[in-house]
Amino acid sequence: MLLGLTIIVGGFLIYRVYSMKILLGLLLLTGIGALGVGLFPETTGILHHIVSLIAFLFGGLSAILAYRIEKSPMNYFSVILGAVTLISLGLYISGIFLGLGSGGMERMIVYPLVLWGIGLGGHLMQTPKGT
Repeated sequence: MLLGLTIIVGGFLIYRVYSMKILLGLLLLTGIGALGVGLFPETTGILHHIVSLIAFLFGGLSAILAYRIEKSPMNYFSVILGAVTLISLGLYISGIFLGLGSGGMERMIVYPLVLWGIGLGGHLMQTPKGT
């Protein structure tokens, strides 16, 4: 739940600097989804699946759209990591696990977003606005 809250707060802070309403909306939905994953663990069935879909779908889209506030080469990594998350999510939903099993494919969805979040945080800490 803490992850979801920090994504929501981070979304507002990014909006204050970059004024991107679409990115704010995507980050808010990602944070709400992550918060929901904490509130509805896997044992809750369909609710967990819905909030997970929200978190991962909008997280991947956030990573792709964030290229607009990032400088090279981070902007390229951002798009690639967002695309890997979305492709992996589509494969997972389709039941295609690429020999990784269900848990391995879930990691192919989550890990790119975690890497992107860490990279974005570091990138934003060192990049003054307008440069």
